[in-house]
Amino acid sequence: MPREYSTSVAERLKISPSGVKEVIRLFADGATVPFIARYRKEATGSLDEVQILAIRTLANSLKELDARRTSIITALEKNNQLSAELLSRLNSSDSLAELEDLYLPYRPKRKTRAAIAKERGLLSLAEQLFRQAGAPVSIETYLCAENEIHTPADALAGARDIIAEMVSEDAEARAKLRALFKSQGIVRSTVVAKNRDKALKFRDYFDHQEPVPRLAGHRFLAMCRGEALGLLRLSLRPDDQSSLDYLRHRYLKDYPWKEQVEQAVEDGYKRLLAPSLENDLKKELKAEADREAIGVFSRNLRELLLAPPLGEKNVLALDPGYRTGAKLACLDSQGQFLQTATIYPTQGREQQNRAGRTVIDLVKKWKIEAIAIGNGTASRETEQFIRQLELDPSPVITLVNEDGASIYSASENARNEFPDLDITVRGAISIGRRLQDPLAELVKIDPQSIGVGQYQHDVDQAALKNSLDEVVASCVNGVGVELNSASVELLSHVSGLGPALAANIVNWRNSNGPFKTRSELRKVPRLGPKAFELAAGFLRIRNGRNPLDNSGVHPERYPLVKTMAADLGSTVESLITSKELRNRIRIETYLSRDIGRPTLEDIIAELEKPGRDPRTSFKEFSYAENIHSIEDLATGMELPAIITNVTKFGAFADIGIHQDGLIHISRLADRFVRDPADIVSVRQQVTVEVLEVDLARNRISLAMKSGSKLNN
Repeated sequence: MPREYSTSVAERLKISPSGVKEVIRLFADGATVPFIARYRKEATGSLDEVQILAIRTLANSLKELDARRTSIITALEKNNQLSAELLSRLNSSDSLAELEDLYLPYRPKRKTRAAIAKERGLLSLAEQLFRQAGAPVSIETYLCAENEIHTPADALAGARDIIAEMVSEDAEARAKLRALFKSQGIVRSTVVAKNRDKALKFRDYFDHQEPVPRLAGHRFLAMCRGEALGLLRLSLRPDDQSSLDYLRHRYLKDYPWKEQVEQAVEDGYKRLLAPSLENDLKKELKAEADREAIGVFSRNLRELLLAPPLGEKNVLALDPGYRTGAKLACLDSQGQFLQTATIYPTQGREQQNRAGRTVIDLVKKWKIEAIAIGNGTASRETEQFIRQLELDPSPVITLVNEDGASIYSASENARNEFPDLDITVRGAISIGRRLQDPLAELVKIDPQSIGVGQYQHDVDQAALKNSLDEVVASCVNGVGVELNSASVELLSHVSGLGPALAANIVNWRNSNGPFKTRSELRKVPRLGPKAFELAAGFLRIRNGRNPLDNSGVHPERYPLVKTMAADLGSTVESLITSKELRNRIRIETYLSRDIGRPTLEDIIAELEKPGRDPRTSFKEFSYAENIHSIEDLATGMELPAIITNVTKFGAFADIGIHQDGLIHISRLADRFVRDPADIVSVRQQVTVEVLEVDLARNRISLAMKSGSKLNN
């Protein structure tokens, strides 16, 4: 990526030019966002991941803009259409829309009405009329039977077509009206009459309009979905009179042919210019709505991935069901599968007694410390059944969100890991592992299947995937990965690796036993120096030969830590275990051109808590005991709930009945709320009040009680 972009990027983002320049250089050298943010703070001025991503995005955008500019100039040169003035305007353009507007008159076109009129020799007439210089115009000279111009009306009609196209391709007029469309445009949505019965879910938009500047992204995405399904019609225009007044003022003069030009201007606007600008505005608004929705999805996904882990506990996991029963899977503290069984806790006393004995025996046999119950069909009944059992030891009992578990259980990776197990047992295993370590299990599932988004199927899918992949990578590298137990899927998201190197690591581990040091990674096939540099700091080896291998200290700084220990007459091991020794370290002593205070402070923090997990501690949660279905709800009830999704219009909360309730943005707090994410986050435990229950539409309206946060 050219260095000259750094100045423009720095100016637009208001970031230090030197930091931007280094970020761009590091990306060109193959570095990743987590690596740059964590291990190159001196070079960038301690820019965070958000800033680093913004630099990359904007620099890539500028690069794409330049590529398009070059393509346009090349095409114009090839066709001998590039004047010095046009070249200057192209080179000074700083937006893709402006570039395309300048190129529009020269762009190869299909056979338009104006093109046909030009072929018939009417360009000169059109130019005479359009210039309105006052010189006499002889229409008769343009009559030609061979060109199908039989009457003056034929000639004038063709000239008007040419003028209409001239108006629609005027770059300055397009820029002015583009701004008018955006500032004064009205979004209008109406139902397609013949599809009215099919469009009931879009009834809020059957006859809807609002100004473009106040348009909310989620509403526009809903309207776009309705339009794509053929259920709604959309228009996005300002009042036509405002646009036409501007065009008349720009083009019309008091001249005998004024009426002809005015007809052409109006035709050019309504037939060509307005539809084009409307389409451009729709694309722009859709892109803005996509960015907003993707941002919401990404933020929610981050909260979900960083949910508190139960940790290394023996778990009994259940995938509940009515007719087919509940599939059980016992897992050891490392998530390894131990045993399976099927119970029928909802099918009569005899089956319940048998199911109870099975669970009691398994809890005792495998010293189960927690029971994870998928929150799908029959989950509350199964939870109630489990809670009434006398279990010894007494385990934590909790419902686990199983979104995406069925997708993983049917995946090739799940089949490869458990080829002899039924798909429902694999699902139970996934539920249990999700309780032990949500991040390690959720990375096995396509983020779009997890269900914490807003119109995720309507947004730009490539942009969504890129953003979610960045979130997953950020979370994985922020937490760190245990090298000797991580799955291929988890390792794939480690900085500098990817699926192929992750598979090579696991294969090497299976063949040679656990890694004893980070340096052994160099023995993995195809894992070269650059991959080692980018990945090593994010990988952990518990109980390895070098205690620093279980920390976020990068191997490139091991000599520095050894020097610190030697200066204190100690060892690295003692430095980690002794707070008194660490307090004696004077950071100023170790400052250098390459090692600044940020890196030294990070090293000291890692020595204090090597291998620490940045996620919060797990806290048990229970739903209201007597609420199992929507029919059990009543207005005014106060219930414990878990936030499952945060959108721009509110938040959805799980109250334990298989149907989430909506807390509208106006009901999240007793004050004005601009963004629901300022108040709640995914997986947050709250207390809600039931405002309304709509049985016919299966909808629940909730309000969050003031000060109701149970767990942040």
